[in-house]
Amino acid sequence: MHLNYHFLQYLCPAIDKLFAGLELATCFSQNKDELVMGFTNESRSHFLRANLSPSNPCLSFPEDYKRSKKNSVDLFPELIGDTVDSVRVLSFERAFRIDFNSQKTLLFKLHGSRSNILLYTGTDDSRPSALFRNELKEDHNIALHELERHLDLSYEEFLKQGGKAATFLPTLGKVPREWLKSQGYIEADIETKWLLMQEMIDMLNAPLFSITKKNDQYLLTLLPVQNAVFSSADPVRSCNEYFQHAVIHQAFEKEKNLMVRKLEDQKKKTSAYLSKTSKKLAELQDSPPPSQTADVIMANLHQIPQGAETTTLFDFYQNKEITISLKKGLTPQKHAENLYRKSKNGKIEVQQLQKNLSEKEDYFLQLETLLEELTTIDDFKALREFSKTNQLSPKSKEDQTNVPFKRFEIDGFEILVGKSAKANDQMLRYFSWKDDIWLHAKDVAGSHVIIKYKSGLTIPQTTLERAAELAAYYSKSKNESLAAVIYTPCKYVRKVKGSPAGAVMVDQEKVLMVAPKGPVTG
Repeated sequence: MHLNYHFLQYLCPAIDKLFAGLELATCFSQNKDELVMGFTNESRSHFLRANLSPSNPCLSFPEDYKRSKKNSVDLFPELIGDTVDSVRVLSFERAFRIDFNSQKTLLFKLHGSRSNILLYTGTDDSRPSALFRNELKEDHNIALHELERHLDLSYEEFLKQGGKAATFLPTLGKVPREWLKSQGYIEADIETKWLLMQEMIDMLNAPLFSITKKNDQYLLTLLPVQNAVFSSADPVRSCNEYFQHAVIHQAFEKEKNLMVRKLEDQKKKTSAYLSKTSKKLAELQDSPPPSQTADVIMANLHQIPQGAETTTLFDFYQNKEITISLKKGLTPQKHAENLYRKSKNGKIEVQQLQKNLSEKEDYFLQLETLLEELTTIDDFKALREFSKTNQLSPKSKEDQTNVPFKRFEIDGFEILVGKSAKANDQMLRYFSWKDDIWLHAKDVAGSHVIIKYKSGLTIPQTTLERAAELAAYYSKSKNESLAAVIYTPCKYVRKVKGSPAGAVMVDQEKVLMVAPKGPVTG
């Protein structure tokens, strides 16, 4: 209720003492929805900062304010050099006015998400001549003299309104209404309601301002609260403290909590990967390799009937007979060759899984360390440095919306990954060069990946393999232990007229076998 009438009736006399007789020396904006005004005379100066962000409009009165040399615009130039005559609240309205000696008036309309500042010039106050937030076009129709209200707060009027708090005293605001409700106001008889209403009015007429925190939101209230973050009888100081908590500190907490959630999410995913991969590795290591079955086939070729789809042979590894399924149209020798190849790939897969597990275990420990470090950070500068150092900053607007690809950097080489089938075509047509390297998961749908060529430099094998891991990750082979990825210079990749989005013809491609791996560090 920091912009409620009941608070403004204390704030306006206080800022009237500060500003009356001072000349408006500067009036500008350098942040969206924020207006800064500087008042001065020969002996003193004061500032008013109106932050009219729809999410949390508030006022503050800094002792000094450093104007930026760029991205700053002057506003309400007709007021510069004018002297403040008075500052006063509008009766029973969430608004106050600064009147100048020239008969110009600046109205601060503090209506939540639709807060605005309106300039009235001369004696005609039926329509403002300028608005701070021009998008609120209906404010052009606000007549200054029609805003003030006069409420009858007598017992007779209370009875006439049937004890309805919102009708009797519509300026109460959310916090006082919640207090009335908590005291059983809704179910109470009319006499009890009147007593509660008087108790409420008495509290609103006692100038003690407290800042409290509820559901991660800071509130400035006239009601007594337990465990207040801040309390004062000075409305100007209370405004400044509220700005620090509700705007500066709350923004810090929000940004920090987002980082915590991001790291916790990565930690959760890493833990799930470790569990799943450890189980898969154990299964591979505990199962007999396919080469044993191949040995049994090759040792008993003479016993296998031609064209048989199953055969029973003695397994000298297990010292028992086993039934082996054979593929139709494939000779036993060829089937054994496939099993030997599968066994060889299985060894590679075990090695790759062991490597992945080791990397993920290190990454999990790194995440725990980062979370511990993050909990100790308590200021924006350190938080931004932590974010930059550990690459936790949000992706730029360009990366999210303006280009058809995700952008990564590997060993100093720029890597582009298409966002969709249509984006794959756009990336290949508008963002690739003939000597760039193109990669794609073999025989499955997925993103095109491009390694941007750097003049005079040979792309290292490690860079090629890492790009191939991304190509496998952003494809239907994402969940495979090993995936085949084809690659070739972009000059050998061409789009066939009339083909579906993302479909291309490829020549002179080579193949890499890699484990799918997404864009995570560690």
